[in-house]
Amino acid sequence: MKSFFIGKYEIKLPIIQGGMGVGVSLNKLASAVANEGGVGVISAAGLGLLYPQFKGNYLEKCIYGLSEELRKAREKTYGVIGVNIMVALSNFSDMVRTAIAEKADVIFAGAGLPLNLPSFLTKDSKTMLVPIVSSARAAKLICEKWLTNYNYLPDALVVEGPKAGGHLGFKKEQIEDENYSLEHLIPEVVEIAKSYAEQKNIPVIAAGGISTGKDIARFLKLGASAAQMGSIFVPTEECDASTEFKEVYIHSDKKDVRIIQSPVGMPGRAFDGEFIRDVAEGKKKPKSCPFHCIKTCDYTKSPYCIIKALYNAAIGNLKEGYAFAGQNAYLANKISSVKEVIAKLKADLLAFG
Repeated sequence: MKSFFIGKYEIKLPIIQGGMGVGVSLNKLASAVANEGGVGVISAAGLGLLYPQFKGNYLEKCIYGLSEELRKAREKTYGVIGVNIMVALSNFSDMVRTAIAEKADVIFAGAGLPLNLPSFLTKDSKTMLVPIVSSARAAKLICEKWLTNYNYLPDALVVEGPKAGGHLGFKKEQIEDENYSLEHLIPEVVEIAKSYAEQKNIPVIAAGGISTGKDIARFLKLGASAAQMGSIFVPTEECDASTEFKEVYIHSDKKDVRIIQSPVGMPGRAFDGEFIRDVAEGKKKPKSCPFHCIKTCDYTKSPYCIIKALYNAAIGNLKEGYAFAGQNAYLANKISSVKEVIAKLKADLLAFG
């Protein structure tokens, strides 16, 4: 099985565990994936809700929470640990600075264009920078901006297609359009990466709806160096979410996966449920906003508070929240260990590679 590099870090297993907030992918899941040779990823979204004991406001608790999660992950693994930080977070800058100061191996930045991400690097920084894009155009723009303004190119590019879970970087009408499929996007972004080959090797990572080793093999043949997978790691013993949250994945069918409109202003993919139906009927209205977590969210116009909804779901209160999920998340039928999941992926990848 061919390894690849994200900057100076050699990744033995071509699998990146996708960052899932709020409280779904934290130190337990990330370290378990890292121990298997892949890249484990902690989601920075909503960490302030997970550390209520820390003094300070919500945004200050987020900084403390990220430091704690990285510290706990380091106690459990010598593998590669990344942090997923959404550009749309109101405390994006502080979370990036914290990740770099705490020596996270990689920052994955999406849900917006991280055009100033290299500006946060310090002289002794060990953190690699990986944007998440949904088009070749976005990949080209980021590369040009970074090169011009910071003399830096991405250490890898994650290309997230429209079959992903959570927030999607596509218009609603593009989600089912074959012209925007991951199969179309990967070769286009690979060509962008190749155009900088004399300056830097930029591996391309396929993401969105990838659920089997056969899927991984298909995208490796299209030029990707690895695959990012999120939903497949939710129904695992090591996933940081509650058992009730994991059971949503196990007991759902294909018809339960649907596209919703997020208060963030983007479409998203989630499992249907009581909360989403209540939102559609206008029964959920935030009365105030103590968090100010997303730059683009105006609580006076939002049908609900997304950070609370995702947190509630993760701790098992599905009446007051919902589970984001990739298009193929319904395929899960039991809770396994990360080791078992990856062993199956490796066997399939070797069979179809």
